[in-house]
Amino acid sequence: MSKDEIRLHYSGFIIFAAKLLTVATGMGFTLLITRTVSQEEYGYWGTLNIILPYFTLLSTAFPFWVMRFVARDKEGATRTGILANTTIGAIATLVYIALFPLVVPAYGLGNYLTFYFVASINIIEAYLIAILEACLQARRPQFVGYGLLIGEVIKILLAYVFIVILRLSLLGVVSSIAIAFAVKVTFYIKTVWKELQGRIVFGYITEWMKGSTLNIMNIVGDRVAAIIFLILPIYGTEIAASYYWAAAPIANIIAYSSFLAFALYPKILAENKLEEATMSLRLVLMFSIPMTVALITIPTSYLLILKENVYIDATPVLMILAIDAFILTISSTFGSVLFGIEKVDEKAKIPLKQAIKSRLSIALALPWLHSMITLPIAFYILPRLGKDQPLLVATYAVGINTAAKFAMFIVQYIIVRTAVKIEIPWKNIARYVCASAVMAVVLYVFQPTRLSSTLIVTAIGGIVYLAFLMAIDQDARMLVKTIFRELRKRGVLPN
Repeated sequence: MSKDEIRLHYSGFIIFAAKLLTVATGMGFTLLITRTVSQEEYGYWGTLNIILPYFTLLSTAFPFWVMRFVARDKEGATRTGILANTTIGAIATLVYIALFPLVVPAYGLGNYLTFYFVASINIIEAYLIAILEACLQARRPQFVGYGLLIGEVIKILLAYVFIVILRLSLLGVVSSIAIAFAVKVTFYIKTVWKELQGRIVFGYITEWMKGSTLNIMNIVGDRVAAIIFLILPIYGTEIAASYYWAAAPIANIIAYSSFLAFALYPKILAENKLEEATMSLRLVLMFSIPMTVALITIPTSYLLILKENVYIDATPVLMILAIDAFILTISSTFGSVLFGIEKVDEKAKIPLKQAIKSRLSIALALPWLHSMITLPIAFYILPRLGKDQPLLVATYAVGINTAAKFAMFIVQYIIVRTAVKIEIPWKNIARYVCASAVMAVVLYVFQPTRLSSTLIVTAIGGIVYLAFLMAIDQDARMLVKTIFRELRKRGVLPN
Protein backbone atom coordinates (compact mmCIF):
# COMPACT_ATOMS: atom_id res chain seq x y z
CA MET A 1 0.00 0.00 0.00
CA SER A 2 1.34 3.41 -0.91
CA LYS A 3 1.84 6.06 1.71
CA ASP A 4 -0.54 8.55 0.10
CA GLU A 5 -3.50 6.31 0.95
CA ILE A 6 -3.60 7.40 4.58
CA ARG A 7 -7.06 8.96 4.95
CA LEU A 8 -6.77 11.54 7.71
CA HIS A 9 -10.43 12.45 8.32
CA TYR A 10 -11.96 9.10 7.36
CA SER A 11 -9.62 7.17 9.67
CA GLY A 12 -10.28 9.58 12.50
CA PHE A 13 -14.05 9.32 12.25
CA ILE A 14 -14.00 5.53 12.05
CA ILE A 15 -11.93 5.25 15.23
CA PHE A 16 -13.91 8.03 16.96
CA ALA A 17 -17.16 6.19 16.21
CA ALA A 18 -15.66 2.91 17.39
CA LYS A 19 -14.52 4.50 20.65
CA LEU A 20 -17.98 5.94 21.25
CA LEU A 21 -19.40 2.46 20.71
CA THR A 22 -17.15 1.17 23.49
CA VAL A 23 -18.99 3.46 25.89
CA ALA A 24 -22.19 1.50 25.26
CA THR A 25 -20.59 -1.93 25.04
CA GLY A 26 -18.40 -1.25 28.08
CA MET A 27 -21.42 -0.24 30.14
CA GLY A 28 -23.35 -3.30 28.92
CA PHE A 29 -20.42 -5.60 29.70
CA THR A 30 -20.11 -4.19 33.22
CA LEU A 31 -23.86 -4.57 33.84
CA LEU A 32 -23.75 -8.18 32.66
CA ILE A 33 -21.01 -8.90 35.18
CA THR A 34 -22.41 -6.98 38.16
CA ARG A 35 -25.91 -8.43 37.75
CA THR A 36 -24.86 -12.07 37.38
CA VAL A 37 -21.89 -12.60 39.73
CA SER A 38 -21.67 -12.27 43.48
CA GLN A 39 -20.00 -9.31 45.17
CA GLU A 40 -17.12 -11.59 46.19
CA GLU A 41 -16.64 -12.75 42.60
CA TYR A 42 -16.74 -9.18 41.38
CA GLY A 43 -13.94 -8.50 43.83
CA TYR A 44 -11.88 -11.26 42.18
CA TRP A 45 -12.56 -9.62 38.82
CA GLY A 46 -11.29 -6.34 40.25
CA THR A 47 -8.19 -8.09 41.60
CA LEU A 48 -7.44 -9.46 38.14
CA ASN A 49 -7.71 -5.96 36.66
CA ILE A 50 -5.14 -4.78 39.20
CA ILE A 51 -2.73 -7.68 38.54
CA LEU A 52 -2.74 -7.92 34.73
CA PRO A 53 -1.50 -4.37 33.95
CA TYR A 54 1.81 -5.19 35.64
CA PHE A 55 2.35 -7.96 33.08
CA THR A 56 1.30 -5.83 30.09
CA LEU A 57 3.42 -2.87 31.17
CA LEU A 58 5.92 -3.36 28.33
CA SER A 59 3.33 -4.05 25.62
CA THR A 60 3.64 -0.55 24.11
CA ALA A 61 7.41 -0.07 24.41
CA PHE A 62 8.42 -1.62 21.06
CA PRO A 63 5.24 -0.59 19.17
CA PHE A 64 6.18 3.08 19.64
CA TRP A 65 9.29 2.60 17.50
CA VAL A 66 7.85 -0.05 15.20
CA MET A 67 5.11 2.32 14.08
CA ARG A 68 7.72 4.92 13.18
CA PHE A 69 9.78 2.39 11.20
CA VAL A 70 6.73 1.06 9.33
CA ALA A 71 5.47 4.58 8.54
CA ARG A 72 8.88 5.34 7.01
CA ASP A 73 8.63 2.15 4.95
CA LYS A 74 11.61 0.36 6.52
CA GLU A 75 11.78 -3.11 4.99
CA GLY A 76 10.88 -5.96 7.35
CA ALA A 77 9.75 -3.64 10.19
CA THR A 78 6.25 -5.14 10.41
CA ARG A 79 7.31 -8.79 10.60
CA THR A 80 10.22 -8.06 12.91
CA GLY A 81 8.09 -5.95 15.23
CA ILE A 82 5.36 -8.58 15.52
CA LEU A 83 7.92 -11.29 16.24
CA ALA A 84 9.68 -9.20 18.90
CA ASN A 85 6.56 -8.04 20.75
CA THR A 86 4.97 -11.48 20.64
CA THR A 87 8.12 -12.94 22.18
CA ILE A 88 8.03 -10.39 25.01
CA GLY A 89 4.32 -11.12 25.48
CA ALA A 90 4.98 -14.87 25.69
CA ILE A 91 7.65 -14.29 28.33
CA ALA A 92 5.32 -12.03 30.33
CA THR A 93 2.60 -14.70 30.14
CA LEU A 94 4.95 -17.40 31.37
CA VAL A 95 6.09 -15.20 34.26
CA TYR A 96 2.42 -14.63 35.20
CA ILE A 97 1.76 -18.38 35.21
CA ALA A 98 4.99 -19.08 37.13
CA LEU A 99 3.95 -16.67 39.88
CA PHE A 100 0.69 -18.55 40.48
CA PRO A 101 2.13 -20.44 43.48
CA LEU A 102 2.88 -17.10 45.16
CA VAL A 103 -0.30 -15.27 44.14
CA VAL A 104 -2.77 -18.00 45.10
CA PRO A 105 -1.89 -18.19 48.84
CA ALA A 106 -1.62 -14.40 49.09
CA TYR A 107 -5.05 -13.70 47.63
CA GLY A 108 -6.89 -16.90 48.45
CA LEU A 109 -7.72 -17.61 44.81
CA GLY A 110 -7.71 -21.40 45.07
CA ASN A 111 -11.29 -21.81 43.84
CA TYR A 112 -10.67 -19.59 40.81
CA LEU A 113 -7.50 -21.10 39.35
CA THR A 114 -9.14 -21.79 35.98
CA PHE A 115 -10.42 -18.22 35.79
CA TYR A 116 -6.96 -16.76 36.45
CA PHE A 117 -5.27 -19.24 34.14
CA VAL A 118 -7.56 -18.42 31.19
CA ALA A 119 -6.89 -14.75 31.90
CA SER A 120 -3.22 -15.37 31.06
CA ILE A 121 -4.27 -15.53 27.39
CA ASN A 122 -5.23 -11.87 27.63
CA ILE A 123 -1.60 -10.97 28.34
CA ILE A 124 -0.08 -12.27 25.13
CA GLU A 125 -3.12 -10.99 23.22
CA ALA A 126 -2.49 -7.51 24.62
CA TYR A 127 1.07 -7.58 23.24
CA LEU A 128 -0.18 -8.83 19.87
CA ILE A 129 -2.90 -6.19 19.62
CA ALA A 130 -0.51 -3.40 20.62
CA ILE A 131 2.03 -4.26 17.92
CA LEU A 132 -0.53 -5.00 15.21
CA GLU A 133 -2.34 -1.72 15.85
CA ALA A 134 0.97 0.13 15.69
CA CYS A 135 1.69 -1.39 12.27
CA LEU A 136 -1.82 -0.57 11.06
CA GLN A 137 -1.71 2.98 12.40
CA ALA A 138 1.38 3.57 10.27
CA ARG A 139 -0.33 2.72 6.97
CA ARG A 140 -4.03 1.90 7.36
CA PRO A 141 -5.23 3.57 10.57
CA GLN A 142 -8.93 3.05 9.79
CA PHE A 143 -8.45 -0.71 10.24
CA VAL A 144 -7.74 -0.12 13.93
CA GLY A 145 -11.27 1.27 14.14
CA TYR A 146 -12.67 -1.72 12.26
CA GLY A 147 -10.88 -4.08 14.63
CA LEU A 148 -12.20 -2.23 17.66
CA LEU A 149 -15.76 -2.44 16.32
CA ILE A 150 -15.43 -6.16 15.59
CA GLY A 151 -13.89 -6.92 18.98
CA GLU A 152 -16.48 -4.97 20.98
CA VAL A 153 -19.48 -6.50 19.21
CA ILE A 154 -18.15 -10.05 19.59
CA LYS A 155 -17.20 -9.46 23.24
CA ILE A 156 -20.67 -8.29 24.27
CA LEU A 157 -22.41 -11.09 22.34
CA LEU A 158 -20.16 -13.78 23.80
CA ALA A 159 -20.50 -12.29 27.26
CA TYR A 160 -24.27 -12.61 27.03
CA VAL A 161 -24.00 -16.25 25.91
CA PHE A 162 -21.33 -17.28 28.43
CA ILE A 163 -22.49 -15.27 31.44
CA VAL A 164 -26.28 -15.08 31.13
CA ILE A 165 -27.23 -18.20 29.16
CA LEU A 166 -24.50 -20.68 30.11
CA ARG A 167 -23.93 -19.11 33.56
CA LEU A 168 -20.15 -19.56 33.44
CA SER A 169 -19.68 -16.62 35.80
CA LEU A 170 -16.11 -15.21 35.83
CA LEU A 171 -14.85 -17.94 33.51
CA GLY A 172 -17.38 -16.69 30.98
CA VAL A 173 -16.11 -13.12 31.46
CA VAL A 174 -12.46 -13.86 30.67
CA SER A 175 -13.40 -16.37 27.95
CA SER A 176 -15.51 -13.78 26.10
CA ILE A 177 -12.63 -11.29 26.25
CA ALA A 178 -10.05 -13.87 25.15
CA ILE A 179 -12.11 -15.00 22.15
CA ALA A 180 -13.01 -11.44 21.13
CA PHE A 181 -9.33 -10.45 21.29
CA ALA A 182 -8.39 -13.55 19.28
CA VAL A 183 -10.87 -12.59 16.53
CA LYS A 184 -9.48 -9.05 16.52
CA VAL A 185 -5.91 -10.37 16.27
CA THR A 186 -6.95 -12.65 13.37
CA PHE A 187 -8.53 -9.70 11.56
CA TYR A 188 -5.42 -7.58 12.07
CA ILE A 189 -3.06 -10.36 10.91
CA LYS A 190 -5.13 -10.87 7.77
CA THR A 191 -4.90 -7.13 7.08
CA VAL A 192 -1.09 -7.00 7.39
CA TRP A 193 -0.51 -10.43 5.81
CA LYS A 194 1.44 -9.09 2.83
CA GLU A 195 3.83 -7.22 5.12
CA LEU A 196 4.42 -10.46 7.05
CA GLN A 197 6.06 -11.94 3.96
CA GLY A 198 9.00 -9.56 4.42
CA ARG A 199 12.30 -10.53 5.98
CA ILE A 200 13.18 -10.35 9.67
CA VAL A 201 15.79 -7.70 10.50
CA PHE A 202 17.24 -8.53 13.90
CA GLY A 203 19.21 -5.29 13.85
CA TYR A 204 15.93 -3.41 14.30
CA ILE A 205 15.32 -5.20 17.59
CA THR A 206 18.63 -3.94 18.95
CA GLU A 207 17.68 -0.39 18.00
CA TRP A 208 14.20 -0.72 19.52
CA MET A 209 15.68 -2.06 22.75
CA LYS A 210 17.91 1.01 23.00
CA GLY A 211 15.07 3.40 22.21
CA SER A 212 12.65 1.63 24.55
CA THR A 213 14.58 2.82 27.58
CA LEU A 214 12.91 6.17 26.92
CA ASN A 215 9.49 4.55 26.51
CA ILE A 216 9.86 2.59 29.73
CA MET A 217 10.83 5.81 31.48
CA ASN A 218 7.60 7.34 30.16
CA ILE A 219 5.46 4.33 31.12
CA VAL A 220 6.84 4.23 34.66
CA GLY A 221 6.47 8.00 34.91
CA ASP A 222 2.78 7.69 34.08
CA ARG A 223 2.37 5.08 36.84
CA VAL A 224 4.15 7.35 39.33
CA ALA A 225 1.94 10.28 38.32
CA ALA A 226 -1.12 8.11 38.96
CA ILE A 227 -0.17 7.81 42.64
CA ILE A 228 -2.14 10.99 43.30
CA PHE A 229 -5.32 8.98 42.70
CA LEU A 230 -4.09 5.91 44.57
CA ILE A 231 -3.78 8.00 47.76
CA LEU A 232 -7.41 9.15 47.64
CA PRO A 233 -8.58 6.41 50.06
CA ILE A 234 -5.78 7.32 52.49
CA TYR A 235 -6.99 10.86 53.10
CA GLY A 236 -10.60 10.69 51.95
CA THR A 237 -11.58 7.03 52.51
CA GLU A 238 -13.00 4.87 49.73
CA ILE A 239 -15.73 7.49 49.23
CA ALA A 240 -13.21 9.94 47.76
CA ALA A 241 -11.97 7.22 45.40
CA SER A 242 -15.55 6.41 44.38
CA TYR A 243 -16.18 10.05 43.47
CA TYR A 244 -13.14 10.02 41.20
CA TRP A 245 -13.85 6.64 39.59
CA ALA A 246 -17.48 7.61 39.03
CA ALA A 247 -16.61 10.86 37.26
CA ALA A 248 -13.49 9.78 35.35
CA PRO A 249 -15.13 7.41 32.81
CA ILE A 250 -17.68 10.09 31.92
CA ALA A 251 -15.06 12.80 31.45
CA ASN A 252 -12.81 10.46 29.47
CA ILE A 253 -15.41 10.38 26.68
CA ILE A 254 -14.16 13.87 25.77
CA ALA A 255 -10.70 12.43 25.19
CA TYR A 256 -12.11 10.12 22.53
CA SER A 257 -12.24 13.13 20.21
CA SER A 258 -8.42 12.98 20.11
CA PHE A 259 -8.82 9.88 17.93
CA LEU A 260 -10.14 12.15 15.18
CA ALA A 261 -6.45 12.99 14.67
CA PHE A 262 -5.32 9.36 14.99
CA ALA A 263 -3.80 9.32 11.49
CA LEU A 264 -1.95 12.63 11.91
CA TYR A 265 1.14 11.13 13.56
CA PRO A 266 1.91 8.52 10.85
CA LYS A 267 0.98 10.98 8.10
CA ILE A 268 3.59 13.47 9.32
CA LEU A 269 6.13 10.65 9.65
CA ALA A 270 5.46 9.32 6.17
CA GLU A 271 4.67 12.49 4.24
CA ASN A 272 5.87 15.36 6.47
CA LYS A 273 2.65 17.28 5.76
CA LEU A 274 2.55 19.72 8.66
CA GLU A 275 -0.37 21.62 7.14
CA GLU A 276 -2.53 18.64 8.13
CA ALA A 277 -1.92 19.56 11.79
CA THR A 278 -4.17 22.64 11.64
CA MET A 279 -6.92 20.66 9.91
CA SER A 280 -6.72 17.93 12.54
CA LEU A 281 -6.69 20.45 15.38
CA ARG A 282 -9.76 22.12 13.92
CA LEU A 283 -11.58 18.79 13.69
CA VAL A 284 -10.65 17.73 17.22
CA LEU A 285 -11.75 21.07 18.67
CA MET A 286 -15.02 20.95 16.75
CA PHE A 287 -16.03 17.95 18.86
CA SER A 288 -14.07 18.34 22.10
CA ILE A 289 -15.28 21.89 22.84
CA PRO A 290 -19.03 21.09 22.81
CA MET A 291 -18.45 17.81 24.69
CA THR A 292 -16.58 19.71 27.41
CA VAL A 293 -19.22 22.44 27.58
CA ALA A 294 -21.98 19.81 27.87
CA LEU A 295 -20.34 18.10 30.86
CA ILE A 296 -19.72 21.41 32.60
CA THR A 297 -23.29 22.59 31.95
CA ILE A 298 -25.21 19.56 33.28
CA PRO A 299 -22.71 17.43 35.22
CA THR A 300 -25.35 16.24 37.70
CA SER A 301 -27.47 14.77 34.90
CA TYR A 302 -24.59 12.58 33.75
CA LEU A 303 -23.72 11.47 37.28
CA LEU A 304 -27.35 10.47 37.89
CA ILE A 305 -26.96 7.93 35.07
CA LEU A 306 -24.67 5.88 37.32
CA LYS A 307 -26.87 5.57 40.38
CA GLU A 308 -29.58 7.90 41.58
CA ASN A 309 -28.42 10.38 44.24
CA VAL A 310 -25.27 8.36 45.08
CA TYR A 311 -22.64 10.23 43.07
CA ILE A 312 -24.21 13.67 42.53
CA ASP A 313 -21.84 15.13 45.15
CA ALA A 314 -19.06 14.43 42.65
CA THR A 315 -20.31 17.29 40.44
CA PRO A 316 -17.22 19.52 41.01
CA VAL A 317 -14.95 16.53 40.42
CA LEU A 318 -16.61 15.83 37.07
CA MET A 319 -16.42 19.49 36.01
CA ILE A 320 -12.68 19.64 36.71
CA LEU A 321 -12.09 16.28 35.03
CA ALA A 322 -13.93 17.57 31.94
CA ILE A 323 -11.36 20.37 31.68
CA ASP A 324 -8.63 17.81 32.35
CA ALA A 325 -9.85 15.62 29.48
CA PHE A 326 -10.03 18.63 27.17
CA ILE A 327 -6.40 19.52 27.95
CA LEU A 328 -5.40 15.89 27.35
CA THR A 329 -7.18 15.92 23.99
CA ILE A 330 -5.43 19.04 22.71
CA SER A 331 -2.12 17.84 24.13
CA SER A 332 -2.51 14.58 22.22
CA THR A 333 -2.83 16.45 18.91
CA PHE A 334 0.28 18.53 19.56
CA GLY A 335 2.02 15.36 20.72
CA SER A 336 1.36 13.80 17.32
CA VAL A 337 3.13 16.75 15.71
CA LEU A 338 6.02 16.64 18.18
CA PHE A 339 6.65 12.91 17.70
CA GLY A 340 6.04 13.15 13.96
CA ILE A 341 8.67 15.80 13.25
CA GLU A 342 11.42 14.10 15.26
CA LYS A 343 13.88 12.42 12.90
CA VAL A 344 16.37 10.88 15.32
CA ASP A 345 15.41 7.39 14.08
CA GLU A 346 14.91 8.29 10.43
CA LYS A 347 17.72 6.03 9.18
CA ALA A 348 16.46 2.95 11.06
CA LYS A 349 19.02 3.61 13.79
CA ILE A 350 18.32 4.94 17.27
CA PRO A 351 21.53 6.46 18.64
CA LEU A 352 20.72 6.59 22.34
CA LYS A 353 22.83 9.67 23.09
CA GLN A 354 21.11 11.64 20.34
CA ALA A 355 17.71 10.30 21.40
CA ILE A 356 18.31 11.47 24.96
CA LYS A 357 19.16 14.95 23.66
CA SER A 358 16.20 15.04 21.27
CA ARG A 359 12.73 16.53 21.70
CA LEU A 360 11.45 12.95 22.08
CA SER A 361 13.18 12.45 25.42
CA ILE A 362 11.84 15.75 26.75
CA ALA A 363 8.29 14.83 25.76
CA LEU A 364 8.59 11.32 27.19
CA ALA A 365 9.99 12.69 30.46
CA LEU A 366 7.05 15.06 31.05
CA PRO A 367 5.16 12.57 33.29
CA TRP A 368 8.08 12.74 35.74
CA LEU A 369 7.94 16.53 35.78
CA HIS A 370 4.18 16.23 36.25
CA SER A 371 4.76 13.95 39.27
CA MET A 372 7.31 16.33 40.77
CA ILE A 373 4.64 19.03 40.77
CA THR A 374 1.55 17.10 41.82
CA LEU A 375 2.75 14.64 44.45
CA PRO A 376 4.49 17.06 46.87
CA ILE A 377 1.55 19.48 46.64
CA ALA A 378 -0.97 16.67 47.13
CA PHE A 379 0.85 15.18 50.12
CA TYR A 380 0.98 18.65 51.69
CA ILE A 381 -2.56 19.87 50.94
CA LEU A 382 -4.76 16.78 51.21
CA PRO A 383 -4.07 15.92 54.87
CA ARG A 384 -4.35 19.58 55.93
CA LEU A 385 -7.35 20.84 53.97
CA GLY A 386 -9.28 17.71 53.13
CA LYS A 387 -8.61 15.15 55.87
CA ASP A 388 -11.68 12.89 56.29
CA GLN A 389 -13.68 15.06 53.87
CA PRO A 390 -14.01 12.78 50.82
CA LEU A 391 -15.43 15.35 48.42
CA LEU A 392 -12.76 17.92 49.23
CA VAL A 393 -10.00 15.34 48.91
CA ALA A 394 -11.24 14.21 45.50
CA THR A 395 -11.77 17.79 44.31
CA TYR A 396 -8.34 19.00 45.47
CA ALA A 397 -6.63 15.95 43.94
CA VAL A 398 -8.17 16.36 40.48
CA GLY A 399 -7.65 20.13 40.67
CA ILE A 400 -3.95 19.75 41.43
CA ASN A 401 -3.55 17.14 38.71
CA THR A 402 -5.38 19.23 36.11
CA ALA A 403 -3.34 22.34 36.89
CA ALA A 404 -0.12 20.33 36.48
CA LYS A 405 -1.40 18.79 33.26
CA PHE A 406 -2.06 22.27 31.87
CA ALA A 407 1.49 23.27 32.81
CA MET A 408 2.82 20.20 30.97
CA PHE A 409 0.76 21.15 27.92
CA ILE A 410 2.34 24.63 27.93
CA VAL A 411 5.79 23.01 28.02
CA GLN A 412 4.81 20.69 25.18
CA TYR A 413 3.39 23.60 23.14
CA ILE A 414 6.62 25.60 23.60
CA ILE A 415 8.69 22.61 22.42
CA VAL A 416 6.53 22.24 19.31
CA ARG A 417 6.53 25.97 18.54
CA THR A 418 10.33 26.14 18.73
CA ALA A 419 10.50 23.44 16.04
CA VAL A 420 7.62 24.22 13.67
CA LYS A 421 4.89 26.79 13.28
CA ILE A 422 1.32 25.50 13.56
CA GLU A 423 -1.49 27.86 12.72
CA ILE A 424 -4.08 27.95 15.51
CA PRO A 425 -7.60 28.26 14.00
CA TRP A 426 -8.76 31.01 16.38
CA LYS A 427 -11.73 32.08 14.24
CA ASN A 428 -13.01 28.52 14.09
CA ILE A 429 -12.52 28.14 17.83
CA ALA A 430 -14.60 31.29 18.44
CA ARG A 431 -17.41 29.79 16.32
CA TYR A 432 -17.22 26.46 18.15
CA VAL A 433 -17.48 28.26 21.48
CA CYS A 434 -20.40 30.35 20.23
CA ALA A 435 -22.29 27.29 18.96
CA SER A 436 -21.49 25.44 22.20
CA ALA A 437 -22.93 28.34 24.21
CA VAL A 438 -26.23 28.02 22.33
CA MET A 439 -26.20 24.28 22.98
CA ALA A 440 -25.45 24.90 26.68
CA VAL A 441 -28.58 27.03 27.02
CA VAL A 442 -30.70 24.20 25.65
CA LEU A 443 -29.10 21.65 28.00
CA TYR A 444 -29.43 23.94 31.02
CA VAL A 445 -33.12 24.59 30.37
CA PHE A 446 -33.99 20.88 30.29
CA GLN A 447 -31.70 19.63 33.13
CA PRO A 448 -32.60 15.93 32.63
CA THR A 449 -32.56 13.60 35.63
CA ARG A 450 -33.04 10.14 34.09
CA LEU A 451 -30.92 8.01 31.76
CA SER A 452 -33.35 8.11 28.83
CA SER A 453 -34.05 11.84 29.12
CA THR A 454 -30.33 12.62 29.52
CA LEU A 455 -29.49 10.74 26.32
CA ILE A 456 -32.35 12.42 24.44
CA VAL A 457 -31.47 15.93 25.65
CA THR A 458 -27.79 15.32 24.86
CA ALA A 459 -28.75 14.29 21.33
CA ILE A 460 -30.92 17.38 20.94
CA GLY A 461 -28.08 19.55 22.22
CA GLY A 462 -25.71 17.96 19.70
CA ILE A 463 -28.14 18.65 16.85
CA VAL A 464 -28.55 22.28 17.97
CA TYR A 465 -24.76 22.68 18.11
CA LEU A 466 -24.16 21.23 14.65
CA ALA A 467 -27.05 23.16 13.09
CA PHE A 468 -25.87 26.48 14.53
CA LEU A 469 -22.25 25.74 13.65
CA MET A 470 -23.12 24.82 10.06
CA ALA A 471 -24.93 28.13 9.75
CA ILE A 472 -21.95 30.24 10.88
CA ASP A 473 -18.87 28.23 9.89
CA GLN A 474 -18.05 27.56 6.24
CA ASP A 475 -15.17 25.23 7.18
CA ALA A 476 -17.61 23.05 9.12
CA ARG A 477 -19.90 22.81 6.10
CA MET A 478 -17.01 21.86 3.86
CA LEU A 479 -15.79 19.30 6.38
CA VAL A 480 -19.20 17.62 6.59
CA LYS A 481 -19.37 17.44 2.78
CA THR A 482 -15.87 15.93 2.69
CA ILE A 483 -16.82 13.33 5.30
CA PHE A 484 -19.97 12.27 3.44
CA ARG A 485 -18.04 12.12 0.17
CA GLU A 486 -15.40 9.91 1.79
CA LEU A 487 -18.00 7.64 3.39
CA ARG A 488 -19.76 7.20 0.03
CA LYS A 489 -16.44 6.52 -1.66
CA ARG A 490 -15.66 3.84 0.92
CA GLY A 491 -19.13 2.30 0.54
CA VAL A 492 -20.19 3.11 4.11
CA LEU A 493 -23.05 5.27 2.77
CA PRO A 494 -25.02 4.74 -0.45
CA ASN A 495 -24.30 7.03 -3.39
